[in-house]
Amino acid sequence: MAIVDRFLDHRVAIVGSFAGLERSFNAGVAFSVHLPAQSFLVVVALTLVIVAAIRSERTRLNAVAFGLIIGGALGNILDRAIDGLVTDYIQVGTFPVFNLADSCVTVGVALLAVEMVVGWWRRRKDPRSKRQETKA
Repeated sequence: MAIVDRFLDHRVAIVGSFAGLERSFNAGVAFSVHLPAQSFLVVVALTLVIVAAIRSERTRLNAVAFGLIIGGALGNILDRAIDGLVTDYIQVGTFPVFNLADSCVTVGVALLAVEMVVGWWRRRKDPRSKRQETKA
């Protein structure tokens, strides 16, 4: 975020007023929501992600997804450790300004959701996964 802090002192339009680069500081959690005991929430969130990563199925998509989530979370934690704020700089439409780390977390969660739905669909379609009733 040092590059953004140093060089982005005004909004830079990429697609007119719809998308651009605009520096913003976030003292809250996601989307500037202010919650008490943020450090506790960060520790709990990271613990849940790590536990889920350890207990989840080992697939390449799963590894990429958790890598994105953990990397994004660590990026925001490190940014916040410097001055208590996260630097956001990507503006799209009326959506709150966000940063690359936020995008990594979002894409990682979306990949996990896709993998869950695909896995559920495959298990549903596979007749071997259904319990076969035994006749007594």
